[in-house]
Amino acid sequence: MSWYRKRGIIINTNFDALLLASGGMDSTVLAYWLKNQNKKVLPIFLDYGQHFKDTELNSLKQLLPEEFKKDIRVIDISDIYKLSNSRMIKEPDLWKDDVSADDLYLPYRNLLFLSIAASLAQTEKISEIYSAFINSNHAKEIDCSKEFFDNLGGLLENYGTVSIKMPFRYFSKKEVADLGITLGVPISETFSCQASSTVHCGACPNCIDRLTALNSYSIS
Repeated sequence: MSWYRKRGIIINTNFDALLLASGGMDSTVLAYWLKNQNKKVLPIFLDYGQHFKDTELNSLKQLLPEEFKKDIRVIDISDIYKLSNSRMIKEPDLWKDDVSADDLYLPYRNLLFLSIAASLAQTEKISEIYSAFINSNHAKEIDCSKEFFDNLGGLLENYGTVSIKMPFRYFSKKEVADLGITLGVPISETFSCQASSTVHCGACPNCIDRLTALNSYSIS
């Protein structure tokens, strides 16, 4: 096993990949896919002030492949969005408030996540970053486009030592669910809601995609 010392802390560098993990269906299926590829994975969870953080993190801790759990690392970046009015930061009252995709917007969230992952990966000598971004009809932000991901991936590879891997980039949510079933992922226990901190609301974009994908199965 490979180790090196940084500021008096011994860090294990024996990881093949860094995984952006959230406890949602897509990243959980990707974790099992990486296990199936025999990858040694460092899962990172980003606390950006999301009101559903505790439910996401608990799901992650329960559902990741057993050999990955001990290495889960939580990174707190919540100060960045603490003044945001996004409904991902300020939880709505689902009995009173209508929530649209625009209400859930956080500026440059994906750019932020991938930049942090790239910085951590290069610091700890991990060559691959895995993200479970998929082909979503609700992804309207500029940092969700194919052009953005292609350009950022090229930049990181040309000027650094890491590459971004998105095996599900052209998958639909249904295709991710199909793969999860094949890999034995407990996808019914994953948490993907952006509007409720405790249960799937069934109405936010993530819930709609999830319910549509799982419609042919006897799970929800």
